[in-house]
Amino acid sequence: MAYLLTGKAIANRGPLLERTSDYSAKSEAARLNQQCVCVTLDRTAIVRNLAHQLGEKADEILSSDAWQQFFSNVAVFVSGDDLGQMQAIVGAVEAAASLPEYQQQVRSWAPASGQLNPGPAGAFMGYDFHLGEDGPRLIEINTNAGGAFLNAELARAQVQCCGGSTRAARAEDFDAAVIGQFESEWRAQRGSGRPERVAIVDDDPTGQHLYPEFRLAQQMFRKHGLDALILAPSELKYDAGALYSGDRRIDLVYNRLVDFGLDAPEHAALRAAWLGGGAVITPNPFAHALFADKRNLAVLSDHAILEGWGLSKDHAQRLHSGIPTTIRVNADDAENLWQQRRDWFFKPVSGHGSKGVYRGSKLTRSTFARILESDYIAQAYVPPSERRVLVDDEPEMLKVDVRLYTYRGSLLLAAARLYRGQATNLRTPGGGFAPVLLKQG
Repeated sequence: MAYLLTGKAIANRGPLLERTSDYSAKSEAARLNQQCVCVTLDRTAIVRNLAHQLGEKADEILSSDAWQQFFSNVAVFVSGDDLGQMQAIVGAVEAAASLPEYQQQVRSWAPASGQLNPGPAGAFMGYDFHLGEDGPRLIEINTNAGGAFLNAELARAQVQCCGGSTRAARAEDFDAAVIGQFESEWRAQRGSGRPERVAIVDDDPTGQHLYPEFRLAQQMFRKHGLDALILAPSELKYDAGALYSGDRRIDLVYNRLVDFGLDAPEHAALRAAWLGGGAVITPNPFAHALFADKRNLAVLSDHAILEGWGLSKDHAQRLHSGIPTTIRVNADDAENLWQQRRDWFFKPVSGHGSKGVYRGSKLTRSTFARILESDYIAQAYVPPSERRVLVDDEPEMLKVDVRLYTYRGSLLLAAARLYRGQATNLRTPGGGFAPVLLKQG
């Protein structure tokens, strides 16, 4: 049964509702996203849970701007059919990535560090989708997708919404799946056993916006019997075939760096450990080269090439319909790209997050000239769906991005991000991470 908003939302109670006739699950999900402004996040519960896990006082978390900005008050509704299609697209990508010809192609533009494959598949793959009337469209693949630990806590702190039969997608077994993921990464390179010590590594970790989730990851590792440290690359050294922090040997690195090839001088110890096999590093340069280099999308969106390489017709068609047409920007096509710029979204090959990303309709001639001088892809523009929220008691429509966190193609968690502007962020009033609630047919 679907519902329509007929009155102003009441804080922590949700809107006044009236029933309408039956709709499909997809229509219900879309209607609820447009009409429902229920406050589903129990902030008292999430603060209590976080305080317990991190050993902090609840009022310290409540007063933290970082914590407050992470979480939206609302959930995002997704039909079971759309979630199934997203998982099928992920499966088709994984199938394409296993093809020898595909690997040969993407390795041709990968850095030297991306040629090595010791076995690990890459922890916390992130597949980002926009949802539309014609189904989900995969707009980006990430190897060090952030936010999973925060989203798991968020999903556990939801109250019942007017959607009735909705449920959070895969939050209930998150912890076990995550530990299993890292143990699998270890065995893929080492053969058996499990690591004793894990390092969560990022540049200036305490200064990162997502530092709180590093702490959640650290607590999860420790809870399951693994020593865990949060470190900057400057705290690491590679000596006698092993990676160390001081006199403590690091067995596995949960890599959060955006230097995907480990090429920066300050990452020399990690690069040496990667090339020498002195530590299991995940996600790693090979996983990024195989999946997340943005140039790969030009291949993955070309079903004729993929079928010629041996991908099944079903998988090739799934990618053809599920990934927007993507091309590498070439100065020879400058005039056509400029004339058709409103149809394209421009992304730097070496970029991450929203840095250097441009909606074609917003481009100036000078910015376009800089794009032509750099290494960019152009992706057919797919507008995001929207979610109604209340900001200072006034309704506002925010854009929606849905992310599937996966491991070896299997779903770990589904989550969403609500934002304003041309790219996702965690600083939009009323926005932030939001749980995915399923509407089944």
